[in-house]
Amino acid sequence: MLNPSTIAIIKSTVPVLEVHGTAITARFYELLFTNHPELLNIFNHANQRQGKQSGALANAVYAAAANIDRLEQIIPVVKQIGHKHRALGIKPEHYPIVGEHLLIAIKDVLGDAATDEIIGAWAEAYGVIADAFIGVEAEMYAQAEGQPGGWEGFRKFIVTRKEQESSVISSFYLRPADGQAIASFLPGQYITVRTNVPGSANTHLRHYSLSDAPGQDYYRITVKREADSDSQPAGIVSSYLHNHVHVGDALEISAPAGDFTLDPTAGSEAPVVLISGGVGLTPMVSMLNTIVAQQPERPVTYIHAALNSELHAMEGHVAELTEQHAPLTSYVIYESPSTGDHYDHQGFIDLEWLKSVLPAATVNTGEFYFCGPTPFMKAINLALKQLGVSTDRIHYEFFGPAGSLEA
Repeated sequence: MLNPSTIAIIKSTVPVLEVHGTAITARFYELLFTNHPELLNIFNHANQRQGKQSGALANAVYAAAANIDRLEQIIPVVKQIGHKHRALGIKPEHYPIVGEHLLIAIKDVLGDAATDEIIGAWAEAYGVIADAFIGVEAEMYAQAEGQPGGWEGFRKFIVTRKEQESSVISSFYLRPADGQAIASFLPGQYITVRTNVPGSANTHLRHYSLSDAPGQDYYRITVKREADSDSQPAGIVSSYLHNHVHVGDALEISAPAGDFTLDPTAGSEAPVVLISGGVGLTPMVSMLNTIVAQQPERPVTYIHAALNSELHAMEGHVAELTEQHAPLTSYVIYESPSTGDHYDHQGFIDLEWLKSVLPAATVNTGEFYFCGPTPFMKAINLALKQLGVSTDRIHYEFFGPAGSLEA
């Protein structure tokens, strides 16, 4: 427990963190990777270059400071980050390294304003926060390894099937090289792929949502080939998977993780609305396949937005499910349809269009899940709130470090 004076000092720094938080975390990562380059084998380099990781850490530090006297308020965030840490292999021995460099970064950015009293208070507070993460993650490691079909660290899987879903999206079917059972998962969770890309000095790890229902003897990930940029493309791993990984090749993956899942406690009769943009369909299709297989009478509305049919993955699969299952209704939205495309709406998903297709009962009682590019998710989140959907029935996931959907 933190003493009252430490809590008071930490809370007094909240306005400073609001202004200088991103500068502090950017300096933190600069120091961390300079002094511990081996950690470049864990972190996503593209997120670092784009500032996403610094921004996410700044938000987490700010939230911890603002809630330092009631840390139970940030436990959901701790668990969300903990899932990613477990999937990446972050261990207790990493936390002292992070703490040391975070305190140096605070001092570097704030200068004389970071008094010994403030640094001391943050050192004490960081210890408490780190213990919370370590405790949560210890349970996650134990669960990942101890569950039926579970394992520790990374396990070798073989690509048994590779299927092109659109001009830029392909699915990879993965079965364990040892032929043993694999862990189940909740629809919406992801696995983490570890790759050694030729020509790259570091190992690269990426989270990919599982895109099929659980209960199979394989995992499926559906990957968009991201555009390259300069000598270190943002899509270094996705390009490697698309261009160089084929049937028979091996990939190392960690056990399924993630807290963006179809909520089994929300009521088996409540309608479900799944909304995806682009490759954001991957967790949505997992949820859709699961509902159709396990709750075939549950009303489902699936809405997918893409530029046009060339970039629309799994279009035929969803259309076939819609024909076979009466409680499922699906809609296709194309921003710039090509000649001959079949779609239900041209442009974007907006409030007025949602009003025209969603029954009142669904709006009032349904569970809403969405995933896609951040601007897309901001628009969906705003439209759902304007529609009157309560916050507790709105669920979403960022691909990459968590951000904000507020305008």
